Amino acid sequence: MNEQNPLEGKKENPMRKIRIEKVSLSMGTGTDMDRLDKGMKLLRIVSGKKPVKTLAKKRIPTWSIRPGLPIGCKVTLRGKEAEDKLRILLKAVDDKLSLDNFDEQGNFSFGIKEYIDLPNMDYIYELGILGFQVSVTLSRQGYRVKERKYLRKKIGKSHVVSKQEGIEFMRTAFNVNVE
Repeated sequence: MNEQNPLEGKKENPMRKIRIEKVSLSMGTGTDMDRLDKGMKLLRIVSGKKPVKTLAKKRIPTWSIRPGLPIGCKVTLRGKEAEDKLRILLKAVDDKLSLDNFDEQGNFSFGIKEYIDLPNMDYIYELGILGFQVSVTLSRQGYRVKERKYLRKKIGKSHVVSKQEGIEFMRTAFNVNVE
């Protein structure tokens, strides 16, 4: 009798494949407009895209923040460009992430304290020393079903990316050491 592995001839389900949906670079500056301008320049240099200002939604009198006041900037990268930038950004943290960087949906964030930690990035006198936040959103094919406007549906529990799956994806796809 010839015993074979039942999964040997089957292909992997393409709907289960994890991918990077987006990489968001953001910087909070508070009410300091000079720092906001520097942050906009930095994110433009790092990403190659034009950043947008983020506006306050709540009033916080002790910090002199009111609704509509610009308090930060951000830029979002998608597709192949997001993967390429993520590889560069991970070099700034020596390809190491902590378990605390990951959330329950497999997404993760990390901070870059100084932009000069990036490879091939020189100190820019007019910017000084600035840092920013990197947030990565992971998804699978079919996630659009829960976010689209027409015929919106829930996603099954087995299709949601878990924390452990996100960690494993980063280890295999980007050779990241997760401690």
